[in-house]
Amino acid sequence: MAGGAVSNSTYTSSPPSGKQAGNYLFPFILVTSLFFLWGLAYGLLDVLNKHFQEVLNITPKRSTLLQGAYFGAYFIMALPAGMFMNRFGYKKGIIMGLLLYAAGAFLFYPSARALNFDFFLLSLFVLACGLACLETAANPYVTVLGPKESSEQRLNLSQCFNGLGSFLGPVIGGALFFGSGKDDLTSVQLTYIVIGVVVLLIAAFFYRTKLPEIKEAEGEAVMKDERPLFAHKHFVGGVIAQFFYVAAQVGVGALFINYATEYWQGTSNEKAAYLLSAGMVLFLAGRFVGTALMRKIAPNQLLALYAFINVLLCAFVMTGSGAASVYALIAVFFFMSIMFPTIFALGVKDLGKHTKRGASFIVMSIVGGASVPYLMGVVTEMYSTAISYGIPLLCFVVVFYYGWRGYKRS
Repeated sequence: MAGGAVSNSTYTSSPPSGKQAGNYLFPFILVTSLFFLWGLAYGLLDVLNKHFQEVLNITPKRSTLLQGAYFGAYFIMALPAGMFMNRFGYKKGIIMGLLLYAAGAFLFYPSARALNFDFFLLSLFVLACGLACLETAANPYVTVLGPKESSEQRLNLSQCFNGLGSFLGPVIGGALFFGSGKDDLTSVQLTYIVIGVVVLLIAAFFYRTKLPEIKEAEGEAVMKDERPLFAHKHFVGGVIAQFFYVAAQVGVGALFINYATEYWQGTSNEKAAYLLSAGMVLFLAGRFVGTALMRKIAPNQLLALYAFINVLLCAFVMTGSGAASVYALIAVFFFMSIMFPTIFALGVKDLGKHTKRGASFIVMSIVGGASVPYLMGVVTEMYSTAISYGIPLLCFVVVFYYGWRGYKRS
């Protein structure tokens, strides 16, 4: 409905009233914790990028292979994760994701001992395979833990905790990784060991907790729609828009520390990491602000407006105008905040029996984050870091079009 939240009417449980409504609260809190976990993993990623450049003596272009391994895992794992959950349920899918997450985190210890970048790529790939399982389950699952009319608002609320994790990641990384000495990976080992232990504890908690079963409910119009999944133009557009949005988001963050230290004179790596955290604070604030604004502004309109603003901001970032352009780059995070959950909800709306598979494909589109950072690294080596931000600019143009026209259901 115009001016309100986009509701995902293709998923529901039995009507959440009375005692049953209260039964959804604890599972909602538990599932929302997963959003924090993968936000933390992503927040640490951009700090690792710069840290490995110095400790392992690799180029910015090679360091962006971290993003390639991380987001490439989403492409490879999302569809198998969706198939696994179709057969065994969301609870087992979540537990599998947590176990893979923990395994990847523990692999950071031998990777650091070996000082082997390729081993780190493997460790991160395993970790991200776990995250792909979690995202494939949690995004659609949150939409049914309550009234379907407020599903979009619930998803944005849960994604706020993703933003919190993304904020804490650079804070932790900046304090531990850059504060322990250029040639020291001990802090990386300890950080990921702690993360692995915490994730295992949460997996045990999920194992012992009974979660509500999800059933698909299809309205009359949806039941009469016998078209195959890819005949739904708004879904196809959502996959494309999500690909380019994630490409832009990852590209903006991947070279942020490089950009800040190059164009703001006197900025250290540690200070740049804290500036990145400031961007994540805006990202988190933007989720709350966006959720509130969607009560008055149609989500697709807000999506188009935010994407257009980011096109303008990226154009200014490309000028490399000192501190002002770094502030503009930080502001980009605020206007990216609502894009993922809004595109996701618009893309899976009214897919009926195709919703689970559709959700898997939209999660697969996160692979966009694997390619753009590397391309930005290539442009950085050929021209400059500032010029490389023209690539996220073009990505935001695609997101603008989806919010303007591409979201419409045929």
